[in-house]
Amino acid sequence: MEKESFTRILPSKTHREENFPVASMFISKHLRPHIHTFYLCAREADDIADHTNMSSNEKLRQLKIFDDVLAEKIDDPLVAPKAYAHLQSAKKTGVRIEHARNLLQAFTLDVKKTRYRNWSELINYCRFSAAPVGRYLLELHGEKEVIGKQTDALCIALQILNHLQDCKSDYLELDRVYIPEAFMREKGSQIIELGNSSSSPSMRQVFNKILQRTSDLLNNTSGLSCSIANRGLRMETAVVVNIANLLLKQLLTDDPIAKSIKLSKLQTIFCFFRGVIFN
Repeated sequence: MEKESFTRILPSKTHREENFPVASMFISKHLRPHIHTFYLCAREADDIADHTNMSSNEKLRQLKIFDDVLAEKIDDPLVAPKAYAHLQSAKKTGVRIEHARNLLQAFTLDVKKTRYRNWSELINYCRFSAAPVGRYLLELHGEKEVIGKQTDALCIALQILNHLQDCKSDYLELDRVYIPEAFMREKGSQIIELGNSSSSPSMRQVFNKILQRTSDLLNNTSGLSCSIANRGLRMETAVVVNIANLLLKQLLTDDPIAKSIKLSKLQTIFCFFRGVIFN
């Protein structure tokens, strides 16, 4: 029954279109397929939650099927192939399936919850929507779990930067707002302003406050790459830190409501170059 009722959708983006590298050339060749499998699993589940032509009930039903495959409650490779492929990958590598299932909790929350009251509530969401990615990579490479708090900070920071990049489209297309309501009340701005052609002075202050908090998170990642034993993962982590810091600076000067903010190819190459040179 589930086989017929699960809808496979085209991915909204590829790994090359993400803000961060996915299984870059720094990563050992034998691990790259596993990371791609994890990415494709997460991407499809995320796309279900973000689907603009699917009802909330249908999204929740499909995400439940996805999670049931990961939890081995449904043992059929044809039901949700990307979830099944990651399950097999996790069994082969010995990496816990909980990382992917934690992401599923966040995607499910995306369907149910469209507003965040304060910073703490947003951070708690990001612990499920972003932190599991770093935890997965650490476990896959056999790294010490003690550095997990730093990778959590990095992944959460990158997630929040992405929230700011997409704040207008998330609001207009999904009626989803990751800007803490408490920050908007404090600065005298309103959610409806996210649909404007440019940021009001008060909304700019909200963005700046979020970026300051995000900068604090990135400061917590100081020395992270040096704590990672695997050289490839160490270099890729350094690249991600460089990307996050550069994106943060760009969001401080540019308006995410007025235009799409992304790093140029040259800026991305610079981040990779620094990751290699200093690691």
